[in-house]
Amino acid sequence: MKGGEKMAGTRVGKITHYYDKIGVAVVSVESPISLGDQIEIRDKNEVQKFTQTVSSMQIEHKSINEAQKGQEIGLKIDQEVKEGDLVYKV
Repeated sequence: MKGGEKMAGTRVGKITHYYDKIGVAVVSVESPISLGDQIEIRDKNEVQKFTQTVSSMQIEHKSINEAQKGQEIGLKIDQEVKEGDLVYKV
């Protein structure tokens, strides 16, 4: 990110837990998110950590294509994240 560049995107959720051994974050969904969406993970200070494409989501160990507001999903994550990190669709 270049100096002065403002981050855009729609907040879609917050990470409530991270399983580092399997690289999966539990996300409390605040806005719909689908497979193939480009997401950005930011820390709680809104600083960008990384972007990735949504490649795998599950609820109760069953794969889903889309998650809706109010659901808690398991999301495959490319890099380590922390509880409280924010998820944005970009």
